[in-house]
Amino acid sequence: MRLRAAAAALLAPVLLGGCDLVVMNPSGDVARQQAHLILWSTGLMLLIIIPVMVLTVLFAWKYRHGNEDAEYAPDWDHSTGLELIIWSAPLMIIIALGALTWISTHSLDPYRPLARIEPGKMLAKNAKPLEIQVVSLDWKWLFIYPEQGIATVNELVLPMNRQVRFRITSSSVMNTFYVPAMAGMIYSMPGMETRLHAVLNKPGRFDGFSANYSGAGFSDMHFTVDSMDDAGFAKWASEARAAQKRLDLPTYVQLEKPSEKVPAIRYASVAPELFDRIVGMCTKPGETCMQATMMQDGSKDPRRASGHGTPVNNGGHMRGSEAKGALLKEPEEKGSSPHRNAPRGAAPGSSEPGSQANRSMTSIDPLPAIFAGRAAARS
Repeated sequence: MRLRAAAAALLAPVLLGGCDLVVMNPSGDVARQQAHLILWSTGLMLLIIIPVMVLTVLFAWKYRHGNEDAEYAPDWDHSTGLELIIWSAPLMIIIALGALTWISTHSLDPYRPLARIEPGKMLAKNAKPLEIQVVSLDWKWLFIYPEQGIATVNELVLPMNRQVRFRITSSSVMNTFYVPAMAGMIYSMPGMETRLHAVLNKPGRFDGFSANYSGAGFSDMHFTVDSMDDAGFAKWASEARAAQKRLDLPTYVQLEKPSEKVPAIRYASVAPELFDRIVGMCTKPGETCMQATMMQDGSKDPRRASGHGTPVNNGGHMRGSEAKGALLKEPEEKGSSPHRNAPRGAAPGSSEPGSQANRSMTSIDPLPAIFAGRAAARS
């Protein structure tokens, strides 16, 4: 049994040597900075974990029952030097971890445009990023290239060493847009838009998928990510523009229907402002976009000109009623309700130990007469 365990321990590094630790060995500068953050955080925490584990074993061995040479001090209770070491070391590590996390959270904000393409290569302020609009469908991914005027399904192609700005949304339920070799995961949500700035620095093919369960076809909701130079990307875009299919609104409505294991599809053209219509949830004929509804409601509010928005819970005109929110009511309109926290008299048990009222510990007031009568009739 011991031989088998020892053999397994020796073979483990060999067997795991074939695994691709893409999160710790990515191909994009953003994901690489995130991997460095993991390593630095782990290293800082090990500065306190490893000494504690080593000292635990050392103290147990030194002060074992059979070691008569160990110092015996039954009255020892305090050491200022030891207290300083015990408290100052974790405090310094927590301060370092907090500073590292704060700086990385701001520098790697997915909404923030990139400052560099790779280490030592800063990005020019006027460099235009490539915009790609991402839509998670049931159960496939739609990518729209506004600059190239094309769209693809389950196929994402990126030019190497160029900043990419992803605008992400969903058609039905929440998913997660995740390419481990490029950057961290970002949620896609219906009726909302999230963003991600990223770059790929190496050529090759990588995997992309949803990391958030979204239904029956979730397991096959994968897509390929190809990174190539500018010439290769231009050639691919030219081939996509020669495709036979067009992504107009009727085609999108059909594409939006749930389907599984969908192969890669290319569209030579895209309906104008399709992504904005998807975010506004108005891709079907006759539907009004949320943006138009909100602008229309805002124009009806007389407080808009004074810089004040609509009071909370004052949406009566939106629901076809004359209901008015509590913020706009006068004190006499609000009425009054029983003061449930007012001091109560002594419990019946204090003067009537055998009273049935002592069996109920609830603080609910007696029922109004009309309901009490009905309850009595039912019983």
